[in-house]
Amino acid sequence: MIPYISFEDGEKHIDWIDLTDALAAGHALPRAEISDSLLYRGEDTLLQRQAWIDGLGIAVKSATVFPGNPASDVPMINGAVTLFDDTNGTLSALIDFHLVTKWKTAGDSLLAARRLARPDSRHILIIGAGTVGRNLHAAYSAAFPQANFTVWNRTKANAEKMASEIDGLSVATDLETAVRKADIITSATMTSEPTLRGDWLQPGQHIDLIGAYRPDMREADDTTLQRARLFVDSFETTLDHIGELKIPLTEATIKREDVLADFYALDKFQRHSDTEITLFKNGGGAHLDLMTSRYILEQWQAAQRTLG
Repeated sequence: MIPYISFEDGEKHIDWIDLTDALAAGHALPRAEISDSLLYRGEDTLLQRQAWIDGLGIAVKSATVFPGNPASDVPMINGAVTLFDDTNGTLSALIDFHLVTKWKTAGDSLLAARRLARPDSRHILIIGAGTVGRNLHAAYSAAFPQANFTVWNRTKANAEKMASEIDGLSVATDLETAVRKADIITSATMTSEPTLRGDWLQPGQHIDLIGAYRPDMREADDTTLQRARLFVDSFETTLDHIGELKIPLTEATIKREDVLADFYALDKFQRHSDTEITLFKNGGGAHLDLMTSRYILEQWQAAQRTLG
């Protein structure tokens, strides 16, 4: 029987550090073929993201976005990942959409941070108090267990709510002050106007930008990009598609060669000194969903063998 891996069942068997190792291994395989498709019915949307990696398989991530659902106490976003075998194309598993998205998104950033952030980082600032911000706390805690965490959110009440749910998390009232004190700054907001200012940055910091995903969205200003060594998860999903890089590239405030590497050249993800500033743009992509889904399935299968 083809397994369906629910959110609750899948989370029992996976680990943030193991996941980043699996993502690194996935990028040692041939570069993924990826594509996206969208269908609309009024305000309702079907999004499908597909990826095929030779040696790993095929994933189709389907998401339905129905903005009217919350009025009926139904989640706005639903979906699943369909995973296919690489050898014969047969169905391998169905995996909960939210499970894959949670671990893919935060794991993507953590893979970069494990290579670019200073290992002695002790102060981590989370900008944005939404679901992704909570997931980032969990992910970064795994790699930086001695760190202190602070959250800043434009609406302070949301930051306070997040802090009430997470032991040891403090709330920042002034963003500039919080940025200046941080070793790692991870931002997951939906802003179109830059919130993070390069004039606030300090030597040795690592910047992790997650929130912007449309051509008109940015979380950091030009000075931030100009002061940092720049890295991305995928050239294909970031440079021409996300305003964080597309806008400054179009306006020539940065050059294409300033973006030093993506995950297919992980050996270049290195910090050259304790004083340089590094910046990673997390753009996501179906290939990361495929790598994450395959990891989840393999861990689930290993647990079933142990139980059986």
